[in-house]
Parts: sequence; structure tokens; C-alpha cells
Amino acid sequence: MRISELMHKDVETIDADECLRTAAERMRAHSLGALPVTENGELVGMLTDRDIAVRSTALGKDPNVTPVREAMTPTVITCSEDDTLDAGELLMEEKSVRRLVVVDDEHHAVGILSMDDVATVPGKLLRPGELLEHLSLYS
Repeated sequence: MRISELMHKDVETIDADECLRTAAERMRAHSLGALPVTENGELVGMLTDRDIAVRSTALGKDPNVTPVREAMTPTVITCSEDDTLDAGELLMEEKSVRRLVVVDDEHHAVGILSMDDVATVPGKLLRPGELLEHLSLYS
């Protein structure tokens, strides 16, 4: 199975200069736990709900004025939509991430593949459990 068959194709992104409140509102409105961060159309980071809580709120920063760039994770783990699901799953495990940003040839975000997506594939029930156990060590 290819990643393109399972990924979420409606990618919500946030600009690095937007404030954290806008990011949190977008996450809430779309029931998302993470947003790829862009700057001038380029992928520059990933912002998770945990990033907002730990890198901003816990430090007393004002979400109305704090830009996304101050809380985002600057390293984005990406994969191609043509990659196999097994390759994506292995990448999640190796990089200890719960989500991959799926990119096209120009490195633009075209989808998101999450650990939850992998868990929905029949016959994959044991592997995501192993992945979850591995990732829980880093949470």
C-alpha cells in the first residue's frame, strides 16, 4: 500500500508569523493535533498542540502575540506520497514521531500520515502497537 492511499489530503498549514492563538483555533476547528508550518510557501516546521502547551503556555507566553515560529519544531519529518506504508511506518519509528508530512516533488505539503492512520490498516494491528510503545518512551 502506498502512503497516498491512506494519507489525509486536506492539509491545513499555518504561517510561521501567525500567532499561536490562530494556530490553536485552526487546530480546534479542524480537530487536528498538528499543523505544518510554512514561510513564503516553504515548509519550515511543525507545530503540535503539545508544542503550544510546553513551549509557550507553560512559559507564560501570550498566545495572542507569540508567533508560531517560537513554539514550532523546526525539523519536519517528511515522506513522499509514492512511498510505501511500511516505509512511512519505519520512518515514524526511526524518528520517534507520530505524524509525517507528505510532500510532492517540490517539497510542498500534500498530506499528513499519522500513526492513527497506520493503525486502521487491516493486518497492521501489531505493528502500530509496537510503534506506539516505542513512541511513548519519548513523550
